[in-house]
Amino acid sequence: MDVRYSTHPDEVPHLTPAELRERFVVADLFVPGQVRMAMSFHDRLVIGGAVPAHGAIRLPAPAELRCEHFCDRREMAIVCLDGTGAVTVDGTKQPMHAEDILYVGKGSQSVEFAGDATFYFVSAPAHQSLPASLGTRAAAETHEIGDAAVASARTLRKYVHEDGIASCELAVGITTLAEGSVWNTMPCHTHERRTEIYLYFGLPDDARVVHLCGRPDATRSLIVADRQAVISPPWSIHTGAGTAPYRFVWSTGGENLAYNDMDLVETRGLR
Repeated sequence: MDVRYSTHPDEVPHLTPAELRERFVVADLFVPGQVRMAMSFHDRLVIGGAVPAHGAIRLPAPAELRCEHFCDRREMAIVCLDGTGAVTVDGTKQPMHAEDILYVGKGSQSVEFAGDATFYFVSAPAHQSLPASLGTRAAAETHEIGDAAVASARTLRKYVHEDGIASCELAVGITTLAEGSVWNTMPCHTHERRTEIYLYFGLPDDARVVHLCGRPDATRSLIVADRQAVISPPWSIHTGAGTAPYRFVWSTGGENLAYNDMDLVETRGLR
């Protein structure tokens, strides 16, 4: 478990590029045969990667959570980034394909990953037990948003949200950039009631996303590669532009599940 403590916005202007990455960028989550995790003290979110590599691996309960089972006090959403695999929760096997998402509720005791898939997961504290539920890519609520004229056309798919798969705190979906578009969230926004994490994937090895973070009037940039995540505290904007086509998993955890609970930032007000 890689632990990331909370950051006050006044600290950000004084951080070096390396220190900024240490606070907000999570890399090296995906290692064959392993489960790796990182925990942010912002809303106590945990993200992780699991790569069974044609075998089977179990989700451990890290010492930092002080629990017998990972989901004793938590819920989680498991995303199949690519390949074909299965997740078995308390003996019930759920086959998964690329861009399927499985919700696992509080109180689940055993979670096992298998197959040749790459799995990403995000977890938040939970106050009630809700049933496991699989959301497929084909069945996800889908919206075409943005505008190709300003390089922001994209397809947004919602899986875990207030009108979809039920959760306590989590909202999770996947956004795919249209050909010729680069901006993933524009105009950008903040939401002081929720922490958000982006996991970028589908980028070629030699491509990068320039991710903007920080307060709207004092932004900083992070250069992010394929399968790297960025933690966005509630006070921070979160938007980026890529040098090649890409996708990203967006996930929030915090006070509410309202997708439209956001404070929009005028682009001309960015500094």
